[in-house]
Amino acid sequence: MKPFIACILFFFSFSAIAVQLDTVLIFSAAMEKEIPAIVVTPSNYSPDKRFPVVYLLHGYSGNYTNWTSLASGTQYLADRHNLILVMPDGGYSSWYFDSPMDPTIRYETFISQELVEFVDRNFSTIASREGRAITGLSMGGHGALYIAFRHQEIFGAAGSMSGGVDFLPFTNRWNLPQLLGSFEEFPENWEQNTIINLTHLLTPNSLALIIDCGTEDFFYEQNRALHKKLKYNNIPHDFISRPGAHNWAYWTNAVKFQLLFFSEFFGRY
Repeated sequence: MKPFIACILFFFSFSAIAVQLDTVLIFSAAMEKEIPAIVVTPSNYSPDKRFPVVYLLHGYSGNYTNWTSLASGTQYLADRHNLILVMPDGGYSSWYFDSPMDPTIRYETFISQELVEFVDRNFSTIASREGRAITGLSMGGHGALYIAFRHQEIFGAAGSMSGGVDFLPFTNRWNLPQLLGSFEEFPENWEQNTIINLTHLLTPNSLALIIDCGTEDFFYEQNRALHKKLKYNNIPHDFISRPGAHNWAYWTNAVKFQLLFFSEFFGRY
């Protein structure tokens, strides 16, 4: 299937620098539907060069346009760090895993396989884990760490902003019972799919990690617990905590630190 790509140019009003936003449709064989994404390429993009890629996931009830419409200036970070940004649609409440209860929800397969393959096939990328990072906010923070922990052969770096890194305290929220089954009947689904229980998949320096959460965020204690567990297991990571809540003002700032971290990771290779 030939990909649909719509091109939009965004210009800095104070310079001649431009980034290009392509809206693409990717057919997911796993879910038997087309899924949209925005791909941002820097102003010096050329098929003759290879660029690292950061996959940027949205949160619960959001969509693939959120990062460009609600986080002012995020698209221009592609120019600042000379990389490609990919912002896929993750559904209203998928949590970015393959649901054990609903076979139509297979976003882990989509992101880790189908989307990465599409991007590498249609854009000039560094097609290796050394050239790929993934991060996201809230539900997307869970999704980014979940996918990266489980697919370290695909992603070399991962991050989370206000991530739902332990949803065990929230067993009746955010469509999770529909995806995992009730906690009372299917506790193993909950235990096996929450980030804080997946740190055993990591070894020191197997992933470059950055975790960020505001002190007024309702996920703050879960993020702090993840930080402590990683530290106890000698897993190197950056942990950022500062005043802030679960909102776009925080994420608009947080994404700048995340992409700086990834840019430095890419610079090692």
